[in-house]
Amino acid sequence: MGSTMNGLAGLIVLVLSIWAIINIVKSNTEVGKKVLWVLLILFLPVIGLIIWALLGPRGNVRF
Repeated sequence: MGSTMNGLAGLIVLVLSIWAIINIVKSNTEVGKKVLWVLLILFLPVIGLIIWALLGPRGNVRF
């Protein structure tokens, strides 16, 4: 049961990371800031997602 929950948690973090990276790439912020946000999320997935959710670029998303 424990490994199933760990796998599910890992899958959720993966999906959230991909969603965050897509939002970062679509944002109108500077390229340098985009690269830093993506690297933060790739190298520190859980902590990076939390920091991005609190401090990341908001709005101005182009479709």
